[in-house]
Amino acid sequence: MILNYIFSGFFIVGLLFALLHILLTGEWTIFNDMVGATFNEAKNGFEISLYLTGVLSLWLGFMKIAERSGLIAKVGHFASPVLCRLFPSIPKNHPVLGNIFMNISANMLGLDNAATPLGIRSMERLQSLNDKKERATDAMIMFLAINASGLTLIPTSIMAFRMQAGAGNPADVFLPILIATATSTLTAIAVVAIKQRINLFQKPLLLLFGFTIAFIAIMLWASRCLNPDVFAHLSSVVSAVILFSVIIAFIMSGLLAKVNVFEAFIDGAKGGFEVAVGIIPYLIALLVAIGVFRASGAMDFLSDGLRALVGWIGLDTQFVDGLPTILMKPLSGSGSRGLMVDAMHHFGPDSFVGRLCSTVQGCSDTTFYVVAVYYGAVGIKNTRYTVGASLLADLTGAVMAIIVTYMFFA
Repeated sequence: MILNYIFSGFFIVGLLFALLHILLTGEWTIFNDMVGATFNEAKNGFEISLYLTGVLSLWLGFMKIAERSGLIAKVGHFASPVLCRLFPSIPKNHPVLGNIFMNISANMLGLDNAATPLGIRSMERLQSLNDKKERATDAMIMFLAINASGLTLIPTSIMAFRMQAGAGNPADVFLPILIATATSTLTAIAVVAIKQRINLFQKPLLLLFGFTIAFIAIMLWASRCLNPDVFAHLSSVVSAVILFSVIIAFIMSGLLAKVNVFEAFIDGAKGGFEVAVGIIPYLIALLVAIGVFRASGAMDFLSDGLRALVGWIGLDTQFVDGLPTILMKPLSGSGSRGLMVDAMHHFGPDSFVGRLCSTVQGCSDTTFYVVAVYYGAVGIKNTRYTVGASLLADLTGAVMAIIVTYMFFA
C-alpha cells in the first residue's frame, strides 16, 4: 500500500512543481523535461533488468548446484543459531537460512552482483512459506530491512571511484563508512526487532555483534598500517578471491555429491530470464516516478530549502551540497552514484563534500530499488512497514555519515 502512495506522490508533487515553475517563469518546457524523463527512466529500467538477466542466470545456476549438493542446507545449519533469532518464523534448519546467510555475506563484502540473485532466491524460498502470497511476512521484512541498510565492510567500488577521481588517499573514507553503515544496519535490525518483539539480548546475537566489532577493528588496523593505495588494491583483490572461491566451493560441493554440475547449472540459469522479466514492471514504475520528481525541480527545491533552513538555524551549511546524493540514495543507486561522481568532479574528491558523498554512498543500499526488485520478483504488493523501517535506517545512516565526515574531515 505504501508503494502506491509513494508512486502516486512522486507524480502529483512533480505536477505541482511544474505548474509552479510555469507560473513563475512562463516556460512550458518543463513538461518536455518531465515527459523525457519518463521515457529515459523506462529505458533505464529495462536496461537494468536486461543486465540483471545475465547476472541472475549466472548466479542462479551456481545456486542450483549448491542446492542439489546440499551445501546451502549445511550453510544454513551452521548459521541457524543466529538467523533463527533474527527470523524466528522460519523453521529451524530450513534451506532458506543458507540463502539468507550467503546474501548477507555477499553484501558485507561489497559483492553486489552476487548479492542480488542470492537475495532473490532467498525471497522465493521465503515466499514458499508465505500463506498470504501478496503480503510480506515478518521474515521478509527483516530480510529486506537488513539488505536496504547496506552493511558493507569492504567498500571496494567507492574506493575505486575515488582513486579514479584522483583522491590523494582513496581509502580515507573507509572508517567513516564503517561507522555509518554499522549504524544504519543496527538501526534496521533494532526497529524491525522491536516491531516484531524479537529479543536482541540473546547469546548468539551478542556473539555475532562482538565478532563484527572485532572484524571491523582488524580492518581499521589494516587501513591505518598499510599504504592507502596498497590497502585499496588489497581490498579489491580479496573481494575477488572470495567471490571466485565461492564459485569453486559450489562446483566442488556438486562434484563431491556426485551431482551433474553442468546440468544443474543450466537448470538453475533458465530461471534467470523469468525472474528478470518479473522485475521489469516494478523497476520501471519506480524509476519513472523518481525521474518525474527530479525533472520537475522538486529535488532542487528541497535541497535549496534545506540549505536556507540550516543557514537560518546557524549551523554549518557545508553538508547541504551533499544532500542531493543523500536524498537520491534511497531512490536510485545509479542516480546517487552519478551524483557522488559529479560532486567529486565539481568540488574535488578530497573536498568535504566529495568525502561526504562517498561516505553516504557506502552507508546504505538503495531502499526503493531493493524493495522493487526483491518484492517484485515474488509478487508481493503489501509491503507493510518495510519501507518505513528501511528509510529510518537510511536516515540514521545519513545523519551518522554527516557527523563522522565532520569529525574526520572538517
